[in-house]
Amino acid sequence: MSTRGYAASKKLLTGLIGAPIAHSASPAMHERAAEALGLRGHYQLIEIAGADAAGLGLLLEGVRRLGFAGVNVTYPYKEAVVPLLDALAPGAAAMGAVNTVVVRNGRLTGHNTDTTGFARAVAPLLAPTGNAVAVIGAGGVGKAITFALASLKVSDIRIFDSEPARAATLVSLLAPQGGARVARVAASVEDALHGATGLVNGTPVGMLPNRAMPVAAALLHEKLWVADAVYSPLITPLLAAAETKGARIMTGRELAIYQAADAFELFTGLAPSTEVMGQAFDEVMAARSSAYHAA
Repeated sequence: MSTRGYAASKKLLTGLIGAPIAHSASPAMHERAAEALGLRGHYQLIEIAGADAAGLGLLLEGVRRLGFAGVNVTYPYKEAVVPLLDALAPGAAAMGAVNTVVVRNGRLTGHNTDTTGFARAVAPLLAPTGNAVAVIGAGGVGKAITFALASLKVSDIRIFDSEPARAATLVSLLAPQGGARVARVAASVEDALHGATGLVNGTPVGMLPNRAMPVAAALLHEKLWVADAVYSPLITPLLAAAETKGARIMTGRELAIYQAADAFELFTGLAPSTEVMGQAFDEVMAARSSAYHAA
């Protein structure tokens, strides 16, 4: 464990900006991790829908002035916050998306722990050679997923987005990272999945209360692994359909835990226990499931 960062018993104020975020397990994960390290942690949900650049700027100015160590950023603001920050870590700058903002000496610096978190989560699913992965969605999460796959030397990444220009932009962003030959724009979901060994949903489709699927069930099969960035519900309609077809699946649990752990370390300089954060995550999901079935 790192010894730099927050002294024991110091108050730690962090939070999350986005909408909708009432379902987030982040408060439990961050506060439990802080407690395990002897910190008095509070993680504030800052839900605001439809904020423009001016509104986001005001929120970030409050984060700067009110004693926050930093905040996470989620849908739909991961790209919108980029021009409002004082500095960007190299990875966040390369992809133009931020999910973690660190406050240090009055300056706001953007990072992307979705990338590092997803890389840690997906690595066990990848074959030593011959990976062809379809990524659905080229927004903030899709960018992080694609950069993570490229960092793991995936040789064939097919990106589909309902706005083809966004997918094309993502392919071009990968070029400076050596990804010009490994990523391409898919003309359709079917095109993205043709011959693929893996599928990742990087869109909010399937997140409660939405029960839709980003990919038709008929395109899923037992030789495919399927991952979903959504974790509310843990088993999304996509993952349920994939399981029915015999495909290996990865829920959003590992991504949620690993990105949170990496963000916590950026906020504090202290390495949290992913086991503690995982237990907190599981308790939140179990309570939510009980409430859902009791309703």
